[in-house]
Amino acid sequence: MNVRDVAGPSVPDAARGGIGFLRWIDRFRKRARVSGIRDGVFDVAFRGVRFNAEVIQKDRRQPEFTRQIWNYLDAVVSDARVRDGRAVLQRNRRLFAEIEARFDVEAAILAAVWGAESDFGACRGDTPVIEALATLAFDGRRAQFFENQLIAALKIVQTGNVLPKRLKGSWAGGMGHTQFIPTTYLDHAVDFRGDGRRDIWSDDPTDALASTASFLRHCGWRKGQPWGREVALSHRFDLALANRRIRKTVNDWMAMGVRDARARRIPDHGFASILLPAGWRGGAFMIFDNFQVMRLYNAADAYVIAVGHLADRIGGGDSFRSGWPRKDRNLGVAEKMEMQRMLVARGFDTQGTDGIIGPNTMDAIRAFQASRGLPPDGYASHEILERLK
Repeated sequence: MNVRDVAGPSVPDAARGGIGFLRWIDRFRKRARVSGIRDGVFDVAFRGVRFNAEVIQKDRRQPEFTRQIWNYLDAVVSDARVRDGRAVLQRNRRLFAEIEARFDVEAAILAAVWGAESDFGACRGDTPVIEALATLAFDGRRAQFFENQLIAALKIVQTGNVLPKRLKGSWAGGMGHTQFIPTTYLDHAVDFRGDGRRDIWSDDPTDALASTASFLRHCGWRKGQPWGREVALSHRFDLALANRRIRKTVNDWMAMGVRDARARRIPDHGFASILLPAGWRGGAFMIFDNFQVMRLYNAADAYVIAVGHLADRIGGGDSFRSGWPRKDRNLGVAEKMEMQRMLVARGFDTQGTDGIIGPNTMDAIRAFQASRGLPPDGYASHEILERLK
């Protein structure tokens, strides 16, 4: 569960990470003390910690936000990973069955999260978590969030669940097989075998997988409901309805010409929305409540679609049928911010100019597209940016 967000200020230079970082640590010690962190624990945890410029660089290049969705899917849902996922599920079938029985979260979804987050444990990260979180908190883009994660990491050390030298993970503080951030660990990690430790760092994935199931269940995961389903839209479909905020029954959508991409019956899994992550020229998806649950694990739509599709493929499903506009050029963060500023200037409020293409920006793009007689799919394409200029 890495932190997924996109860039703001420019990358600090090495000088900024010198005496300023040390002074920040001194100030942070007082805040940690107020949160119950003992000075001895603080000293041990911060021994050798330095400003890590590489962490900031990676923070500015998060793939699920900076890659086009088709490139992200190609990487996460490769044929090799599907084969590995099926093999992992088979080798650990008893463990997955036990976890599924206790938490009502399907084994294939857990395997897909494991595959997407750490390639089934092969890439758990070797960045010191205290150093990474301290660097991100000092950087200031999301200072309060990262300070909260840093306090939580210190609490994990203080409880004795893990030694500071073993507290390693991703650049963003994600830890273990399924990359829990520290606050999620404190709230949802479980000791599945009752050995007295919630050990998500071990080579044994048991606690990590069970903890992921615990989190998803707590967030409202419904066993038996899909994350979503690839669909085909009729040429008469009103693209303005392809909005996660618009929810209708499956039958209502079908009455509007929405069909399964493989001409199969779509079971009634409750209210659903239509999502066009690459606009009208890309894939279309009917998404259910479990899609929103998975977004609590990682807020990027590309991530949720990738994990859901990987789970389906591991379970024997086919690849997506729809094509993607692969010739489209991805927008950089600066270009996304420029697009938001121009939309606002033309009266289409994006509720912020942060470079994040979320529901508010997509609504603004739809309104702009409709005003110009374009298909209102809300897709932040290079073509739209050029039209705004």
